[in-house]
Amino acid sequence: MVQLIRTDPTNRDFLLLVKHLDAELAEVDGDDYAFYAQFNKTSEIKYAIVAYENEIPVGCGAMKQYELNTLEIKRMYVYPESRGKGIATRILAELEKWATELSVARCILETGIRQPNAIRLYKKNGYQLIPNYGQYAEDENSVCFEKEM
Repeated sequence: MVQLIRTDPTNRDFLLLVKHLDAELAEVDGDDYAFYAQFNKTSEIKYAIVAYENEIPVGCGAMKQYELNTLEIKRMYVYPESRGKGIATRILAELEKWATELSVARCILETGIRQPNAIRLYKKNGYQLIPNYGQYAEDENSVCFEKEM
């Protein structure tokens, strides 16, 4: 059984999952990893979710303030052995529910072109492709999405 817990970025299980996420991204992004890592500091995150399967942390997701009525989805991750069970979709849905409770108008996010599974996840969940924003505006390896809440 999967249970989702709302927490903050100081949660020990969240930080452990983020460590695994960063290791995977360092491998996927290679020389580009340092560029992306600078925008993924947990100190800027305000809202975090940890997914537990049989009381073991298996996935996470988070949000940080981007603009007044916009939150940015960050740090989405599920352990490889727990993928394919709909956990990422559940985490994303819970983040969206939380954003709605906070009266946020939209959520945005960036992912990489080297992450086709992430791109499929966001498209499947109603995120629309938008022009790259902010620090990703000129980055040809980034893909940005938004969803109205």
